[in-house]
Amino acid sequence: MSASAAIESFLATHRREEEAFLAELVRVPSDNPPGDCAPHAERTAQLLEAMGLRVERHVMPPDAVAANGMVSCVNLVVRVRFGDGPVIALNAHGDVVPPGLGWTADPYGAEVRDGVMYGRGVAVSKSDFATYTFALRALMAAADEGERFAGTIELHFTYDEEVGGAIGPGWLLAQKVSVPDYAISAGFSYGITTAHNGCLHLEVQVTGKSGHAAEPEKGVDALEAATGILGDLYALRKSYGMIRSRIPGIRSPTLVVGLIRGGINTNVVPDNVVFRIDRRIIPEENAAEVEAKLQLDIEAAARKWPAVKVTMKRILLASPLVPIAGQEKLIAALQWHGQTIMGEPLRTRGVPIYTDARLYSNAGVPAVLYGAGPRTLVEANGHRADERLVLDDLHKATRVVALALADLLAAP
Repeated sequence: MSASAAIESFLATHRREEEAFLAELVRVPSDNPPGDCAPHAERTAQLLEAMGLRVERHVMPPDAVAANGMVSCVNLVVRVRFGDGPVIALNAHGDVVPPGLGWTADPYGAEVRDGVMYGRGVAVSKSDFATYTFALRALMAAADEGERFAGTIELHFTYDEEVGGAIGPGWLLAQKVSVPDYAISAGFSYGITTAHNGCLHLEVQVTGKSGHAAEPEKGVDALEAATGILGDLYALRKSYGMIRSRIPGIRSPTLVVGLIRGGINTNVVPDNVVFRIDRRIIPEENAAEVEAKLQLDIEAAARKWPAVKVTMKRILLASPLVPIAGQEKLIAALQWHGQTIMGEPLRTRGVPIYTDARLYSNAGVPAVLYGAGPRTLVEANGHRADERLVLDDLHKATRVVALALADLLAAP
């Protein structure tokens, strides 16, 4: 039996087991915030060990966890060495955004309707815990049949993507727990992502002086000043449309003020206002330069309000994923099998979100995003109510990944 036949045979006979594995992952909450993700990591490790896989549990120190705004975080690593050759990391994140309102299904129920599973994280990206685990197991089954592969497959299941990845893949790479040659990160079935935006989260604090609302002139209105600064920022973002990315799927930088708080009471001149900015960074931009420029723009706006004090604090700075040499090997292997299995070409593209894949690329590891899901995040209801995954897409993506890995690790 050929390697491809052995892989296909294994996956065909383990379809229901793969779906059950994914359902178990969905049923254990791992919302971030609050970021108490150790229970999900432990359940995942138990399920992997029941399959005969050896699981490394890397428990993150409490101070690092707290600094990232989480309660608990454990990184899981599985390594299977088939022989001398490249190390390929398969990375997916188990932390998810909270469910929010509007669900027609239990967010933690893993309900299946007409071949579609519903639940928070079912597509982003607990699905690829399943994709990568069963792709690896399929290669192991082929090896048991006598097929030879040259290299190592590692599963990197991490839990801090929603807050930047610093104590997940960032930690694994910085500590050299893993030194991969290539990486495939969680993605969707109908395209290969080779580039994505970066992101700056910047907190701005405007401090004035409180006063009685009956005599507002005796205070310094922080909200009035903040409103003026926000007006300048909204005018600035209109100019971003003139900056265009050359990468299909990515358009222009964006700026959103997503959070604001302040004031003491209705009858008090507000003495403090804090707001947070989300500035998306296209691959052609330099993240550090974007941060420095935005800070200068805010300082210029603040000078119009000399009675207030304005301070800034970085919450997150995520560099973009940019195409680098070596990606072409991953792309070729995925496209070759995707054309047949998906029934259409797997085109390369960029996406305007940011992901953990950038951490591998920034460390010099060629990385792409590919995994189980539809054509777009919107189709999956990612980060929205009734997040969904067509189970047939799960199985197709698993086949594509497994067969691509077999090609990438083909023995001489």
